[in-house]
Amino acid sequence: MGAFAGAGAGAVVSAAAQPQLSGFPPVLAPDARVLLLGSFPGVASLNMGQYYAHPRNQFWRLLGACLDVEALHLMPYEERLRVAIRHRVGIWDVVASCRRQGSLDAAVTQAEVNPLAAYLKEHAPRLECIGFNGGLSWKLGHHLADYGYRVFRLPSSSPAAAMYGFEQKLAQWRPLFACRS
Repeated sequence: MGAFAGAGAGAVVSAAAQPQLSGFPPVLAPDARVLLLGSFPGVASLNMGQYYAHPRNQFWRLLGACLDVEALHLMPYEERLRVAIRHRVGIWDVVASCRRQGSLDAAVTQAEVNPLAAYLKEHAPRLECIGFNGGLSWKLGHHLADYGYRVFRLPSSSPAAAMYGFEQKLAQWRPLFACRS
């Protein structure tokens, strides 16, 4: 398949013709006990320069419920990050850069993975538990269990993961946060 599947409006661009996209730096303090690892920021997040910026993504609601912080998802972004850090929770993505059309993990190609183990050992020496927010992050990062971390495969907070309701996701996310004590 060439660079374009068609011509004019509605043409589909192949993954090879997509620009290499770069993710965000980690939000992680040295005293972090829990790390939430996503796959790669969606289009809305990249456009806004914020983790989990899509209004239907349940990440901030789930995190707020797990931390018992009411209306975390309604706070300004910088305040949400401060709350996470204050509760010893880090946020990052497994993929550092990739090519992708749209926001779906299934469309990720040419993924370059962040240097997770080395970075975490140096910058978050007290980290105990890692929650993988969705299937791609788990697939590319679950090997971190080999470095002594407790790992949790979490249902994705993405609006594309509609097979679980909020309460079902929350029940699977909560055990991860026992690591903060």
